Amino acid sequence: MSSQFDTYTSPLAARNASKRMLELWSPRHKFNTWRRIWLAIAEAQREVTKDTDTPLVTAVQVAELKAVVDRGITDEELDRAKELEAELRHDVMAHVHCLGEKCPRAKPIIHLGCTSQDVVCNADLLIIEQSTKLLHTKLLRAIFTMSGVSNKWRELPTLAFTHYQAAQPTTVGRRVAGWASDLTICFARHETTWTDDRIYADTRGLRGATGTQASYLALFNGVHDRVDYLQAVFLSKLHGATDRFDLDTANGRMMARGAGAQWTSALNNQTYPRVMDTYILADLASIASVLHKIATDIRLLSNRKEIDEPFGSKQIGSSAMPYKRNPMRCERICGLTRFVMNLVGNAYDTAATQWLERTLDDSSNRRLSLPEAFLALDGALDLVHNVAGGLIVHEAMVKKNLEAELPFLATENILMEAVKAGGDRQDLHERIRVHAQEAGHRFKHLGLDNDLIERIRQDPAFASVKDRLTPEDLLDPIAYTGRAVEQTERFLAEVIEPLRVRYADDLADLEDTEPKV
Repeated sequence: MSSQFDTYTSPLAARNASKRMLELWSPRHKFNTWRRIWLAIAEAQREVTKDTDTPLVTAVQVAELKAVVDRGITDEELDRAKELEAELRHDVMAHVHCLGEKCPRAKPIIHLGCTSQDVVCNADLLIIEQSTKLLHTKLLRAIFTMSGVSNKWRELPTLAFTHYQAAQPTTVGRRVAGWASDLTICFARHETTWTDDRIYADTRGLRGATGTQASYLALFNGVHDRVDYLQAVFLSKLHGATDRFDLDTANGRMMARGAGAQWTSALNNQTYPRVMDTYILADLASIASVLHKIATDIRLLSNRKEIDEPFGSKQIGSSAMPYKRNPMRCERICGLTRFVMNLVGNAYDTAATQWLERTLDDSSNRRLSLPEAFLALDGALDLVHNVAGGLIVHEAMVKKNLEAELPFLATENILMEAVKAGGDRQDLHERIRVHAQEAGHRFKHLGLDNDLIERIRQDPAFASVKDRLTPEDLLDPIAYTGRAVEQTERFLAEVIEPLRVRYADDLADLEDTEPKV
């Protein structure tokens, strides 16, 4: 007898994505959304023709259809639609017939005047909108979590790197603030582009087989104003005529109330413009690239024993090496985000190969590339939140690694102070160069401690600063971090706190997701 273990299951569902994101891309949610669209079409057709001599839809039909749609699609109906699709070889028509069986009086008017993409495209946009807003909230949560870590360690000096070579010091908090800052760039782009209902509400609407709305014009006996009215009422029913919108019934648009601008419908063909998918996936990939960078930094610092991701009390790091604490969560973040970044090419290819008014080879590809991009990034954002929330900073090792390099980093300040005390800059520079070369050979080739500071102390040319070569004076690590502390505090005050105020209520219902595996 076969079981769930005898068939392939996507790791995104089994190991990575959250329950909420999986629900948004589930068959039940998709087909319930289709039914919402059919109801909105019927309601709009009823509204447009109710005062005419020949109403297209009756109040009884709308009421019957609404009752079935509002209760949600059942398992039995999902199975029945599957049976019908096997016969009809058409998923939309299978669900039209399935819904009609439950609404016998409404059956004659379901999908009236529509082409399949009037349903599918509007549904896709609704699901993308819902998924985008979930990611938006999780991105915000990751920013806030990292900001808390940044604030905690804002004054701890650490060795910074350029070209992955030792450079001027920074602080642990400043480094983490840099991660959060990159994410705020993504958040700002996301906030201004994808969280406005209007971009989804007015992108598709009802267009018919080639986008000309010919079927709807025929329904209304050639009266163009009624087609515009249908479009506007449909969008209102589907997206909600909230205080953010006004209906522009004269041209079938939704207007942004108080925004001073009108969101204009695109001139679509059978589908919404597939170039829109390129922007959606590219923005997801941009977030993914930042998450990949953050996870990689943590992996590099884990190798230096300065930072560790959370590690369970019974967690096994390696099957062969019991002592290991592999950064597996960060490794998974890198794997998932790399997958998201590589999905963008699908959207470009699909947009480029839409023959004339539409071809169908986009369907099978988009069923993979769109949901999997959202599912994978959803899992990565949960992991980043989990890692940042439990990040372990090994303060002693951070100090030790910095102290090993600090003598080299301090030489410029030592030189300047010795010159201010009356020394010859060129002579002192040469002496430090010689001492540094000898200390570097001892440090790197012989594996001994860095004795550069002791060599300088013993050189009579530096007698004027000898007593200042202490951790409290010229060897104080914080003195070499520039404005790292101030920059961190300013970022938290001027960027993060306004976000906290603006989105104070947004994280309330967000589950604190633990990695599944």
